[in-house]
Amino acid sequence: MLVAGLGDTGVLTAIHLARHVDVVGISAKPALVSGQELGRRLAHPDDWARDYRIGFDRFRGLDRIRTVHGSMTGVDLDERAVSVVLADGSSGIEPYDALVISTGVTNGFWRRPTLQSTAEVDSGLRAAHDRLASAGSVAVLGGGAAAVSTAANLAAAEPGRTIDLYYPGERALPAHHRRTWSRVERRLRSLGVGLHPGHRAVVPEGFSCDRITDSAVEWSTGQSPAHADAVVWAIGRVRPNTEWLPAELLDDDGFVRVGPDLSVPDRPGVFAVGDVAATDPLRGSARNRADRLLARNVRAHLAGRPLRRYRPRSRRWGSVLGAQADGLEVFTPSGHGVRFPLWSVERILQPWIVQRAIYGGVRRPSAALVTDPQVSDRARPARRDA
Repeated sequence: MLVAGLGDTGVLTAIHLARHVDVVGISAKPALVSGQELGRRLAHPDDWARDYRIGFDRFRGLDRIRTVHGSMTGVDLDERAVSVVLADGSSGIEPYDALVISTGVTNGFWRRPTLQSTAEVDSGLRAAHDRLASAGSVAVLGGGAAAVSTAANLAAAEPGRTIDLYYPGERALPAHHRRTWSRVERRLRSLGVGLHPGHRAVVPEGFSCDRITDSAVEWSTGQSPAHADAVVWAIGRVRPNTEWLPAELLDDDGFVRVGPDLSVPDRPGVFAVGDVAATDPLRGSARNRADRLLARNVRAHLAGRPLRRYRPRSRRWGSVLGAQADGLEVFTPSGHGVRFPLWSVERILQPWIVQRAIYGGVRRPSAALVTDPQVSDRARPARRDA
């Protein structure tokens, strides 16, 4: 069983599968480097890394998995094998009986498929934080959760600094319920964030929105250019990380075509989940625990049993701003907020709900196992069902 991509969804899928079959996971990063909570990542990188940058050897559920640190360069669907360039520059082939594609998307400087070492991941986190911390004024472009979270967390980290949020619609968070934006809007105003609806940025030709800039921002909607010491481009120009896949697996936008059961049509044994999978307009299988359903469907496929359908949600939900000084607010699909006090996030939600119940146990950093940085073979063999 091969899991291609060990981001948020890939790790969870691999953990579920490893209880039943042999699993190999391939990752361009040496650890889980989550795409969640961009605002916390930029404003408080050390706090963010504690919960969202986790070595694979710390996950108890990955003990029976062989992890490969490398980038996928191609797949032979007939021979059932994936080509990989390893971290040391050598090449390898990973065969599979079933393949799960969970390589995610590229979205700005914080979500890229670049093959990185531990030092490169760490320096990237610190460089983005330091760049924004030294800026007297910051313009955040975009109306999604990443942009909103960035503006709020930067404003909360250094009150009095000039933080402006520019978004193209009449409101931000258009994929969330209107009630969610109403509550978040009040929070942004209380933090002193300048809100600028109806602003659509002109993206310079050849610019991929993957770095923090300081040039004036021009608007296709007619407003005067905006100036700031630092500009964060979070405008939602996602690109699926599917360059290594043949065109027959992809839709017109480059996402992996899947049926209602998350399997790829006409390719038995190939599945996709997460942001890379064309499940619905919101690509919600990355956020609605479809990892558990997918793992069940992979096992059903291998055993010749019927597969279950994934039912996407019509709205985004969950946390928008991440943990704040007064706690964590999680929004339901109907837009109602449920607040958890900060002590419960630190003592109950993260250690017991997330790390133990969802991930199946996460070791403390001091108890991390020493593994080879390129390929780590776990001591306990998995039961081989496929």
